[in-house]
Amino acid sequence: MPFLPGFLFARSRSWDTIARMTVHAPTQYRPDANTIDAAFLTDVVTGHIRLTSEQALTLYHDMPLHELGRWADARCRHLHGDHIRTYVIDRNINYTNVCTAKCTFCAFRRDGDEHDAYTLSYDELLAKIEELVAIGGTQILMQGGMNPELPLNWYLELLTQIKSRFPKVHVHAFSPPEFIEFISFFDPPGATLEDKLRYVMTQLHAAGLDSVPGGGGEIFADAVRRKIGLGKCDAEAWLTTMRVAHELGMNTSATMMFGHIEGIADRIHHMDLIRQWQDRSIADFAKDGGGRYKAFISWPFQRENTPLGRAKEWGQSQSDDLSQPFPGDVVAKLDGSGVKSDHPEFGRRVRLAGSTAYLRTQAISRLFLDNIYSIGSSWVTMGPHIGQVALGYGANDMGSVMMEENVVSSAGTTYCLNEPTLCRLIRDAGFLPAQRNNEYNLLKVHAGPDSPDLRIDDWSTLRAQRLHTEQSQPAVTAVDLTVSK
Repeated sequence: MPFLPGFLFARSRSWDTIARMTVHAPTQYRPDANTIDAAFLTDVVTGHIRLTSEQALTLYHDMPLHELGRWADARCRHLHGDHIRTYVIDRNINYTNVCTAKCTFCAFRRDGDEHDAYTLSYDELLAKIEELVAIGGTQILMQGGMNPELPLNWYLELLTQIKSRFPKVHVHAFSPPEFIEFISFFDPPGATLEDKLRYVMTQLHAAGLDSVPGGGGEIFADAVRRKIGLGKCDAEAWLTTMRVAHELGMNTSATMMFGHIEGIADRIHHMDLIRQWQDRSIADFAKDGGGRYKAFISWPFQRENTPLGRAKEWGQSQSDDLSQPFPGDVVAKLDGSGVKSDHPEFGRRVRLAGSTAYLRTQAISRLFLDNIYSIGSSWVTMGPHIGQVALGYGANDMGSVMMEENVVSSAGTTYCLNEPTLCRLIRDAGFLPAQRNNEYNLLKVHAGPDSPDLRIDDWSTLRAQRLHTEQSQPAVTAVDLTVSK
C-alpha cells in the first residue's frame, strides 16, 4: 500500500497506519461522567474513553442533532483524517431469491414455485462479474436466499469458477443466516456449532471466499428478532458465525436494520454486542493474522411490499396516546432482556425512521463503536443527498457504486449511483473521493482533472441510467439441481 502525500491528512499518517489504529479499544469507562460534557466527549473522540450503553442512550435522546453530528464527525476525522472519503466499485449479486426464512420485513424472498423465483446459472453469474470488471470493479457482494436445493458442491464449484476466471476479484459473500442454513442443509460433521461452521467455512474459504458480509443482522434483541425474522438465525448464531470467520483470517462487516418495531435501547444493545465480540476477536486472533469487523452499516427499514410494512405506524391512530412511550421502547432493554409481554401492542406498531433518526443513529454508532474502523453511509435507502449529509455525521465511506440491487429495491427503494455521481457527492461534501478495496486500502485518489466527476461536462446524460434488478428480466435461467448433502 503506497504512502499518500502528507497534505492529504491533518496528521502525518499513511492510510494503512490509520487502518490499523482501531485494533485496541480503550478499557477505561467513566460511567458517572456528564455525558454531554465537552471534555468527556473529547476523550471519547480521541479514543481514551469508551461510552457505556447508558451514555450512548443519553446522547441519542438528549443531544441536539447538529451537536451530535459534530462530535461524530470529530471522531471520524480523528480516525480517517480531514480530506479523503471512500467508495468501492462492486456488484451486489443475489444468486437466488428462493428462501426458507419468512422475514416479515422482506419483499425479496420466494418459496420456489412462483413465476419469478430464480437461481442464477454459473454462466449468468460470471457474466455479471465480467460486466463489473469492465467498469473497474474489484469486488462482488454475493448473497442470496437460503435455498435448500443448492448443495455444498454448487457453492464450491461457483467459487472455483469465479476465482479461475477473475482471480483478482474479491469475493465478499454468504451472510451469517446463509451459513447457519448451510449447517442445516449440508449436515456437516462436528460436535458444536463452531465445529460445523469451521468445516463448511474452511472449504468455501479455500475455494475462493475472501470475506463475509454482515447481512441478516437486523436487530439482535430476542423479542424483536423473533417477531420480524421467522426462520432466521438468532444473535448468538450470527455472532458465532462471524467469530469463526475471524478465526480463519477473514474480515467481515456488521449491519443493523432499524426503524420498525424496536426501541432505541435495542439499537444500542445491538451495537454493544458487535463491540463486545469485536473485542474478543481482536484479543484472540489479531496477533495470528485473524480477521475482524472492518465496517458497520445501518439503515432504516423500507416498508413497501413487505408484511411488516402493513403494521400501523405509531401515532397514526386516534387511539394512540402519544404521551405514552412507543411500545418498542417499553420492551427494549440495554441488555436485550425485554420480553414481548411488556406491552400488548409490541410488534403490532412500527415507528419508521426518517432522515433525522437515521443520522442520529449513525452518529451514535461512530461514537460507540470505537473498535470498528469504518462507518458506511446508507445512500441506497436514504437517497444520495442524505447519504452525502451522512459524511458529516460520522461516516467515512459512501459504500458501493450500485450496478445492481434486488433486496432493498424489492421493498420500493431503487436509488442508483454511478462512479462520477458518487465522486461528485463526496467532493461537494468537502472531501476528496477515493476508490478503495475491501481492506479499505486506497486504489485511486481523485485529486486531479481526470477524476470521474471532473470529466463530466453534461450531467443530464447520466440521469437516464437505471439500476439493474433481477426481477426486471423477462426470464432467468433455472439451475437443474438435486437435493444433496
